[in-house]
Amino acid sequence: MSIYSELILDNYENPRNVGVVKKPSKRVSVSNPLCGDAISMSVRIKKGRVAEIKFEGTGCAISQASSSMLTEYVKGKEIVLLKNLDKKFIIMMLGVELGVNRLKCALLPLEALKKLLVEY
Repeated sequence: MSIYSELILDNYENPRNVGVVKKPSKRVSVSNPLCGDAISMSVRIKKGRVAEIKFEGTGCAISQASSSMLTEYVKGKEIVLLKNLDKKFIIMMLGVELGVNRLKCALLPLEALKKLLVEY
């Protein structure tokens, strides 16, 4: 049985929020040199909330699906609440058990999000 759930496969094959935000408040890029996964994320903040967020990336199904799912989750949410997202949230969001290497892939978009929101 595959470690990939239908939700992960759907978000990998049909990712949400792909692209670049026009006139972003901030844009960051992160990568995992061990596996080669890379993600760029851009965000537009309005009145303390995520007004728009998009990502572009290359890598495994886990990193790309996690990016899609995380960007979908954070849209419209208050930045102050998003700063509390952590590894446990990502694991719960994905809904699958992950080994150490796959966990690093899953956490890559969270790293990007944290860098986007650090100054807010």
